[in-house]
Amino acid sequence: MDLLQELIENEEKRRTAFPICRKKIFMAHAAVTALPRAVADAVIRFTEESAANFENFAALLKSIQEARVAAANLIGSSPEEIALIGPTSLGLSLFANGIDWRPGDEVICYLDDYPANVYPWLNLRSRGVVVRLLQPAATGELTPDLVAEALTARTRLVALASANFVSGYRIDLTAIGKLLREKEILFSVDAIQTLGAFPTTVESVDFLSADAHKWMLGPLAIGIVYVRKECFELCRPTLLGSWNVKAPGFVAQEEIEFLPTAQRYEPGAMNVMGIFGMKAAIDLLLEIGIPRIAERILTITGRLADGLQELGFCFLGPTAGPNVSGIVTVSRPGTDMNALFERLTAANIVCSSRQDRQGRQYIRFSPHFYNTEGEVDQVLEVMAL
Repeated sequence: MDLLQELIENEEKRRTAFPICRKKIFMAHAAVTALPRAVADAVIRFTEESAANFENFAALLKSIQEARVAAANLIGSSPEEIALIGPTSLGLSLFANGIDWRPGDEVICYLDDYPANVYPWLNLRSRGVVVRLLQPAATGELTPDLVAEALTARTRLVALASANFVSGYRIDLTAIGKLLREKEILFSVDAIQTLGAFPTTVESVDFLSADAHKWMLGPLAIGIVYVRKECFELCRPTLLGSWNVKAPGFVAQEEIEFLPTAQRYEPGAMNVMGIFGMKAAIDLLLEIGIPRIAERILTITGRLADGLQELGFCFLGPTAGPNVSGIVTVSRPGTDMNALFERLTAANIVCSSRQDRQGRQYIRFSPHFYNTEGEVDQVLEVMAL
């Protein structure tokens, strides 16, 4: 029996692998994940080894490289294009600040994305960049046609999230990426709301950043930053230190020469504890397989959406079709959503309270592959009260 099937059919094994399940129904992976046992163990082992022994730098370098390889396998890149840094905003800021912008260059982004993928781009206005904001028909509904209509001869980069953090609308990453590549327009992706849950690969992406603490099931403040190798010279590192600039024997040189890989974006001492945890999380995801994880998530969210619809809830994002994600966000006319959220919390159901730009309140569920049909039914019982 494979791991996914074991977790679904063996409750004790599921609770051992995901200790949060012993006391709570955890459906907040679009926020901050509860760590799987394997991830916590990897961090603990590193910590205990660090307490008992002097750091073996050669062994650490080997482990860091293994984590690069695992990250590259997850997104379909080469290890040389991977920097192991987080949070997501750090990678996005490195992209925004590292490009040699010309006055009049245009960047296209979306104001109702998570602020981490908005402010680095809005800040470019101080450098003469024109920031143009997409205006979709519904929250997060960023279609290839909408992007195509927004492009001009001055568009230099488009910055989008792979899925909207409130509505859950998942963009057609491949179609948009191909469109932009054909027009030689750079494409930056905030992938934190799909990486680890749905196939999120970089064939048509120039820059990608995603912290590990959501769907990747990893620790906070460590993540994957991808820069296409053809963009290394285009995106100059803006954080400099002993790790990313050549300094033979730790002796500074008069001329700055960056390393020839994406390590050029890692300025100094690495978050090795986080890297060990993220590597364990990626290994878990790859063992099951991202396509199977996505299929399982859609099974769980489909059951949840069907039940919520029967209870009269309205959905902010799609519940079927190619743009669904692991996020189910709902409200109901006449219902105090804050009070309902408190009732869910009291019932040991972990979800998220969110609001839109107009201040409307929602409850956001974001289950992962290890959630069960039984847990969905318990959530629906509370929602029906």
